[in-house]
Amino acid sequence: MDEDQENAAVDPRIHRSPDDTDVNLTEATLALHDWEEEEERRRDEAIHNRQPLQGLQIDPDIDFYPEVADREPGDRNIVRAGFDIHPQVTFWSSGILLAFILLSIFVDGTQDVFSSILDFINEKLGWFYILDFNIFLIVAIYFAFSRYGKIKLGGPFALPEFSTVSWYAMLLSAGLGIGLMFWGVAEPIFHFMSPSPFFEGVEAGSGTAGQAALATTYLHWGVHGWALYGLVALALGFFAYNRGLPLTFRSIFFPILGKKIYGTWGNVIDILTVMATLFGLATSLGFGASQASAGLNKLFGLPDEQWFQVLLIVGITFLATISVVAGLDAGVKRLSELNIWLAGAFLVFVLLVGPTLFILSLFTQSVGNYIQVLPEFAFWNAAFSETQWQAWWTIFYWGWWISWSPFVGMFIARISKGRSVRELLLGVIVLPSILCFLWMAVFGGSAIHLQQNGIRDVATAVNDNVATALFDMLESFPLTGIVSFVGVLLLVSFFVTSSDSGSLVVDHLTSGGKLDSPKPQRVFWACMEGAVAIALLIGGGLSALQTAAVSIGLPFALILLIMCWSCKKAFDEELDLLESHYDEQIFRSQHSGLIATVKDRLQHGPTK
Repeated sequence: MDEDQENAAVDPRIHRSPDDTDVNLTEATLALHDWEEEEERRRDEAIHNRQPLQGLQIDPDIDFYPEVADREPGDRNIVRAGFDIHPQVTFWSSGILLAFILLSIFVDGTQDVFSSILDFINEKLGWFYILDFNIFLIVAIYFAFSRYGKIKLGGPFALPEFSTVSWYAMLLSAGLGIGLMFWGVAEPIFHFMSPSPFFEGVEAGSGTAGQAALATTYLHWGVHGWALYGLVALALGFFAYNRGLPLTFRSIFFPILGKKIYGTWGNVIDILTVMATLFGLATSLGFGASQASAGLNKLFGLPDEQWFQVLLIVGITFLATISVVAGLDAGVKRLSELNIWLAGAFLVFVLLVGPTLFILSLFTQSVGNYIQVLPEFAFWNAAFSETQWQAWWTIFYWGWWISWSPFVGMFIARISKGRSVRELLLGVIVLPSILCFLWMAVFGGSAIHLQQNGIRDVATAVNDNVATALFDMLESFPLTGIVSFVGVLLLVSFFVTSSDSGSLVVDHLTSGGKLDSPKPQRVFWACMEGAVAIALLIGGGLSALQTAAVSIGLPFALILLIMCWSCKKAFDEELDLLESHYDEQIFRSQHSGLIATVKDRLQHGPTK
């Protein structure tokens, strides 16, 4: 039997001529079974034999672009005093951050400046944020379901380095973090008592207000934000694994800038990426510290004061420093899996002891309502309303998602080798969004039920101190002390994971994507992250945290739009190079073991 006939036995796209002999279907079925076992073994082997990961760096094994084939990650670095740094990115980033920290702490009137900046962005540029996120979602859907969806990170033969469970645990832990803990009760109850102006005529505190509250919360925690994370991860992963460029943000823009990515334009992109990452993380750390302080106050009577929140940031930054020194496998991966188990147990407990049937009904109904109003709500910009609502909610969230996108995207990219464009985008968008919806329905739904039935006035706690909302609600449930302690523990765990993951990303960017950056450098950026969070708390509290996320997100939003265009150019180039043989290459890479087994059985009969 010639090669075409043998391939036809396993590849239905290859037509058989009338002269072909019949294939023994029993032997082909047995061969398929053997191949499936072999394929499973290869996948397990790829995961277990993977080299331990100390950071987010990768070692590119291809030189796709000849004009920069002689460049190595960090080849122009300064190596001195235990540091290995890209000078322009490190010095400019550090200088801007130090100036910000000093101004926030020692200059009066900082809070007024923060408020003015937030008002200006809302009035003049809020439409830009809203349009951007709809574009991100449309682009992500297009990439996933178009011909680009079959492109694989690392090439057709690449295999995943992490199991699916570990992959989801790490991306969820990095992408969710403190925000769900802080806003899980506070945001739904706030919208329940004060519905968005979009839902005109809805009475506060009514059943319709409860449904609108969850739909509003889902908008802020749903598919739009996760689509952005997926796009950033896809772009970073493709240019690193398929093009052999350093795992840094500047690499994404090679199709547009060419080798200029190693010059001033590339430096500006990476500096903005560092700033966005640190301010986004500092915002979350500030929220986490205020909530942990509120929880410890209720549990042990510890002071819920600003100075104590600063001490919490210092202590948790120390724990994050230990984790970041340990590396990705020993530190971040284990903490991520711990977070998921703790969060899952916490969620199930509240679901079971709370109004279970009400929560499940509300979850189902509110998801349907979210889908129904999403096309209009996602583009709503209060054009005919005089309101600051969007400044404090939607625009703040979009700025926050943008500022987190470099850190989460790079982290997801690092752990996503071997996954297709479609698998990565759908994996990052669908399951995390559903889990966010479920979390908000369980905690927000429980709070709404307590409020609506007069069991507990959670709304007053939210208005008095939004950080206390979760722990105030838990007082209505059994085992309050134990569950509240678990809540604080989960906060700290998310706190540490976010901090150490973010420090790894910033350290990677400021070393030019170099392999094995020194541990003192990781410690420096972990400490800088905590310092920015402290400066924001002291300088303006909640207002400063929101302004930081929105402000830094503005210039970065433009970079992200250009990123989408650059990715399309690169994907077109990828498919143009492989168009005539791409489907066949993918098939052969996925089924090479099957083809070989069937050939052997057809030639020699069944194995004895």
